[in-house]
Amino acid sequence: MPNDAFILALTEAHRAAPPPLPGAALCQLAEELLDLLFPERTGQRLTAPAALAAHLTALQQQLQQLLTSVTGLPLPPAALAADLFGRLPVLHELLLLDARAIMAADPAAQDLAEVICTYPGFYALGLHRLAHALYQRQVPLLPRLLSEYAHQRTGIDIHPGARIGRSCSIDHGTGIVIGETAVLGDHVRLFQGVTLGALSVAKELAHQKRHPTIEDHVVIYAGATILGGSTVVGRHSLIGGNVWLTESVPSHSRVYHRAQIHVTRVEDPSADLTFSI
Repeated sequence: MPNDAFILALTEAHRAAPPPLPGAALCQLAEELLDLLFPERTGQRLTAPAALAAHLTALQQQLQQLLTSVTGLPLPPAALAADLFGRLPVLHELLLLDARAIMAADPAAQDLAEVICTYPGFYALGLHRLAHALYQRQVPLLPRLLSEYAHQRTGIDIHPGARIGRSCSIDHGTGIVIGETAVLGDHVRLFQGVTLGALSVAKELAHQKRHPTIEDHVVIYAGATILGGSTVVGRHSLIGGNVWLTESVPSHSRVYHRAQIHVTRVEDPSADLTFSI
């Protein structure tokens, strides 16, 4: 059993702890909002405009209520919730463009409904764009809760501060990491395992740009790592798999890693096995 001093210190920490954030309720609200924007995701159909408007109003009121439990808001909860829901047409358009980009880029995608209902890249982008909207409005902590929820569900880790342009395509997606100050232009295509990260920086430089800029129409293949706030990948470039990049490349570049792999053939491969596991 810990000693009395530890018990007293822990008791004081419990007394001083802020109220719990509504993480579970926020994630549920985000799911319901995606379902409302994309009825393909659910069996629920709201075919009367009045019913759909009422549902939107109820969700806006839920967000307003959630925001009342957050300290340090830049505006009153009602104003923030109204501002965010006023932006829903823009968010809906952006996500439709993402879904179409994914479908156009992936030969396995049969139709738009399949992308919206099943593709983790679309789901991660949907939650990111909601989290980014909260981040832009300087809402503390809630954007991170939403991004971590998407991370847990998809294996795609996008900081809510990252700026992602129109028609983004995330193919497969597992292991993608996009840092807070990363900027992605329009029509960027990412494959699994891509990292858009920071070089090692001191904590006091946290408010500077630390993550790369990816310009329009760039394709980044699986396992590529691009680091640094001053690193810019020029438009219409292609970054090959497993590339490690810490400097800028001009537009229309082709950057690839040439692996030194040698293939030989023998009649009895077992005779050459000299390793053990």
